[in-house]
Amino acid sequence: MTARQDELLEAAYRYALDNGLADLSLRPLAAAIGSSPRVLLFLFGSKDGLVRALLERARADERPLLDDTKDLDQAAVRIWEWLAAAEHRPLLRLWTESYARSLTEPDGPWAGFARATVDDWLGLLAACQPPAERNTADGTARRTLVLAVLRGAMLDLLATGDEPRVTAAVRRQLSATSHRHH
Repeated sequence: MTARQDELLEAAYRYALDNGLADLSLRPLAAAIGSSPRVLLFLFGSKDGLVRALLERARADERPLLDDTKDLDQAAVRIWEWLAAAEHRPLLRLWTESYARSLTEPDGPWAGFARATVDDWLGLLAACQPPAERNTADGTARRTLVLAVLRGAMLDLLATGDEPRVTAAVRRQLSATSHRHH
């Protein structure tokens, strides 16, 4: 990616966080970020190419959370703290919109996004488990449960904004699964 592509992608990402992707139109986007529709099409190949680049950029924001975590329970808490932070709501809405559209428009620019994000997160969570646990059916089930709890809680948080209630529920569930495992 060229420096200009990076610069425009970052500007388009900030725009998408503020405005979502549902009605993304190249003309207003280009005007808002100091470019033109023609330049965006040239750099990203198509509107779909730009959307795919924006989705990949969104996923990149979340990955460093677990760089130094080698415990699944600690990873889950760290992820929830990040998800629950008010400043991440625009990214969570963007992710939710992309996830849903991936399921309802399987041939569009969101194609494969839902599956890719599940696979990404299961891989990141697996890296937080000791190899002896990671490579077992129970290890797979534990990280799948963690992911399901976090994703469900995130949707509830977005719907209600009730962070204290949802955080209490997440902590309770993570504590329960942690105690059963240890």
